[in-house]
Amino acid sequence: MNARPDTAEPTDEEKLRVCIEDLTGGRVISMTRQVRWRPAWFAEVERSGVMLHIHVRGDRKSDILPFPELRREADILQVLEQHGIPVPHIYGMCGDPAAIIMEAVPGTRDVSLAANAAERRSVARQFIEAVAAMHRLPIEPFVAKGIKRQSTPHEIALAGLEAYWPLYQKNKKGPEPLIEFAVRWLRNNVPTHRNRASFIQFDSGQFLFEGGRLKALYDFEFAMIGEALTDLATMRMRDSYESLGEEFRELCRHYAAVTGEPIDVGALRFQNALFSTVSCMQIAGRISTPKSGDPHDTYLEWDLALKRVLVLILAECMNVRLETPRIGTAAPAGNAAILNMLKDAVEQIQVAEDMQAARKKSALNLIEYLLRSDDLGHWLERTSRDEAAQLLGPAAEGPEFEARLEAFVKAAGPEHDEKLLRYFAAQVERRVQVFGPTQIGRSAQHVYLPPIE
Repeated sequence: MNARPDTAEPTDEEKLRVCIEDLTGGRVISMTRQVRWRPAWFAEVERSGVMLHIHVRGDRKSDILPFPELRREADILQVLEQHGIPVPHIYGMCGDPAAIIMEAVPGTRDVSLAANAAERRSVARQFIEAVAAMHRLPIEPFVAKGIKRQSTPHEIALAGLEAYWPLYQKNKKGPEPLIEFAVRWLRNNVPTHRNRASFIQFDSGQFLFEGGRLKALYDFEFAMIGEALTDLATMRMRDSYESLGEEFRELCRHYAAVTGEPIDVGALRFQNALFSTVSCMQIAGRISTPKSGDPHDTYLEWDLALKRVLVLILAECMNVRLETPRIGTAAPAGNAAILNMLKDAVEQIQVAEDMQAARKKSALNLIEYLLRSDDLGHWLERTSRDEAAQLLGPAAEGPEFEARLEAFVKAAGPEHDEKLLRYFAAQVERRVQVFGPTQIGRSAQHVYLPPIE
């Protein structure tokens, strides 16, 4: 057996074990890493004859986060717990490696595992009641923890956009015409009659339940102060791939009954458009300029699905009825043979660990995507240029096509909004038709916007 030398630097897991024992006053019995793209572990800790279930939330070490400090999320969770909102208990922080040491709350997010339909509806309504209670909290304790206060209608409505804007500008490596179009539309269409700021999760819809009871809300790394309806808007987006347990419009009605205020449908749709915009902004730089170690297939999957949501919600906001474009005939670029060789070579790689198996699957997803691109990628690009020529004229040709389109978008007045939306929607829908049959495209295929009322 090969023992690790006593002089070797402790591993991250060894350092985490020491930190967990210091913070809990117990002894780590077992520790298992989750197979996912961010570092996270579950640990069992024995303390005075009682078993503590611990979750370790590690640092993503990513530059696509507007609030990268893990301590910020830990502080938020502590404030929420102090005010009676069901969230995991925080034991403390580990400095090296950076991680939050928190309670591992029992339960599941999968509402299909509820005992019956009545239990699913009950859990969904408990979740809405917890969110409504969170929205009623005073914002001062969060401001005291460094969360930015929003005051004016513009600040409240655009809180998410402004939080992500510096990150987007920093990471942007090339033209992003669709994102710039959405940003311009948002800044020109703020619902100025909304003037109450609330603490919001921002990426809402994440909860755990067990035995028919809501156990906790979780994942507050994107939380901020802003428009309360943002959380309903993000639930609406999440509902297309992760059911909330009841029809979205019924949950809106329950939220209205609990809060005593009718749902402002226009403001909710605005926040739906804003959240899908900033979600696209968040990964734009990593799509155009990937970095080593990125979950590349996941980012491509998110990019396509989020852009489809974006054009659909903008069409809803602008009251534009979109048409489904036709897909062209395959015109292979000639790389299929070598790509199939690569696929075969990757499939033959033997892996023994779950993390390596996940990386192998990611590589195969990318190859599958490339095979579809080899068939129809040139046609997609040519169609995009041909249709842009109706807006740009001869400027649609040449290597700077995307930059010229972005410049046109930024300078265009609202009279061009519908034409631009139809253009972008057609490009996104064609990509969904081309890549939808792949693993990377499967989420985009299932995107829909459930009714609000």
